Amino acid sequence: MSNGNTKKYDLKERTFLFSKNLIFSLKKIQRNMTNQNLILQCIRSGTSIGANYHEADGAESRKDFEHKIGICKKEAQETEYWLRLLIETEVHRTELEKLYKEAEELRKIFVTISLKSKANSLEIRN
Repeated sequence: MSNGNTKKYDLKERTFLFSKNLIFSLKKIQRNMTNQNLILQCIRSGTSIGANYHEADGAESRKDFEHKIGICKKEAQETEYWLRLLIETEVHRTELEKLYKEAEELRKIFVTISLKSKANSLEIRN
């Protein structure tokens, strides 16, 4: 997948692909009065993960970076919630379950980044 000069997991690309796959999967669900809001909420939070990561990548300070990574984590966590609801109530379970697992992995990545960044901030101060 990568040569020696590129990152194995490019989070910009990974979050973009997650957003794209989420949109394509959610478009397949027949919308009705019951699920309309769930789908819209899931799209909002799911696509926000990548947008906020792009902002974090261009952060002006460590504090700004940590804040935006925290938003990524929260949006991934929210997306997990909406996907879980859709998995339990819709017929396209397999695709949604894959997306749920990816949202869960992204959340864990952002938790790790946040913890490491905060630990580095403490080391710098000491």
